Amino acid sequence: MQENKMGVMPIDKLIVSMSLPIMISMLVQALYNIVDSIFVAQISENALTAVSMAFPIQNLMIAVGVGTAVGMNALLARSLGEKDFDKVNKIAENGIFLAFLSYLVFLFIGLFFSETFFRSQTDIEEIVVYGKQYMTVCCCLSIGVFIQIMFERMLQATGKTVYSMISQGVGAIVNIILDPILIFGLLGLPKMGITGAAVATVIGQIIAAIVGFVLNQARNHEVHLQFKGFRPDGQIIGQIYGIGVPTIVMQAIGSVMTYAMNGILISFTPTATAVFGVYFKLQSFVFMPVFGLNSGVIPIMAYNYGANNRSRVTKTLKHTVVYAVVILAFGFLLFQAVPGPLLQMFNASEHMLAIGIPALRIISFSFIPAAISIAYSSAFQALGKAVYSMFISIARQLIVLLPVAYVLAQIATVDYVWLTFPIAEIVSLILTLLFMKKLHKDVISKIGDK
Repeated sequence: MQENKMGVMPIDKLIVSMSLPIMISMLVQALYNIVDSIFVAQISENALTAVSMAFPIQNLMIAVGVGTAVGMNALLARSLGEKDFDKVNKIAENGIFLAFLSYLVFLFIGLFFSETFFRSQTDIEEIVVYGKQYMTVCCCLSIGVFIQIMFERMLQATGKTVYSMISQGVGAIVNIILDPILIFGLLGLPKMGITGAAVATVIGQIIAAIVGFVLNQARNHEVHLQFKGFRPDGQIIGQIYGIGVPTIVMQAIGSVMTYAMNGILISFTPTATAVFGVYFKLQSFVFMPVFGLNSGVIPIMAYNYGANNRSRVTKTLKHTVVYAVVILAFGFLLFQAVPGPLLQMFNASEHMLAIGIPALRIISFSFIPAAISIAYSSAFQALGKAVYSMFISIARQLIVLLPVAYVLAQIATVDYVWLTFPIAEIVSLILTLLFMKKLHKDVISKIGDK
């Protein structure tokens, strides 16, 4: 079989070819998230707050889906580098099986715990009602998001990132189109309000999953899915989760952080919680390209690690750091220059602007150190040390961010609570550099070179 491009293409060209399609698709996804909240904000500020409070569960779904797919992705790319094509097919089949199991967990959560989740955060009845409607639909019909993510990572692992861009892009565009139609009852359809936003989301995810399946079957010739006689392989599942569980934990910690921060902020005013939710929507627009870059370079480093080519691993990592810093430097300048207009897209009241403008400016000081940490995390995942990223995430969000935020909330105004984000990110960067030094000593320096 002809050598995969990840082993021979010039690094800069390879990073662009692998990452740019993912970055574009993630930008489209981020645009959807922003547009979705803009439409929801037209219902009421309480509706916007409810969607913000639902974010921890949605993020947990993404954490499980992406973490499992990252494990499959890295293991699959490494097996390609080793030219073990039988194992490649088994890894892909077991990945799809795990995606179905993940869906069943969130179906159970959506059916039995939606209302409980919101009542644990607020006693404002309208927010609880809105939140239960939104979360129940998103969880009970979440099959699309898990299958979509798995097929996209399968395409990325074999270097076919253009097709993963098509899959995710189609889903996001469907979401954007359906949002106003279902929320406001256009084209003769019933007005569904916040439930319409959730229905638009899951329809987009299901369509993206279908597109991903079709593209894998038609274009991904390095992976052959044959489920006839399929039996789960415990060893492969263990290897997938050995890489993926740290990523799941790392992202799931984000859900814990968001849930706790919502509780801290709502003690000031529900508007502060809405601002926090809006911030996450806006920052996704500048962070998604970096995560797309991260997704694109993981299989490059994993492939060349499997192929025993140290120079390509290290060169890929160095260039990734530079690109990530440039992207988030742009995001920092954007948040500093025009925070007011950004918030006004969400029908912001004067009270929301008063809280939100300093919030965006203060939090954006965390962007540059975050860029470096995210870039290095790609090496941790690609080279089998994803547990480093998990430890860093635990330290940043649970050991530093939440305790500092709680203390500041007790002794100062809400403006000071936002300082916890740059403080936590600086601590994260210090830990990242220490783990990177260990990774270089234990793994990178021992990779044979061609």
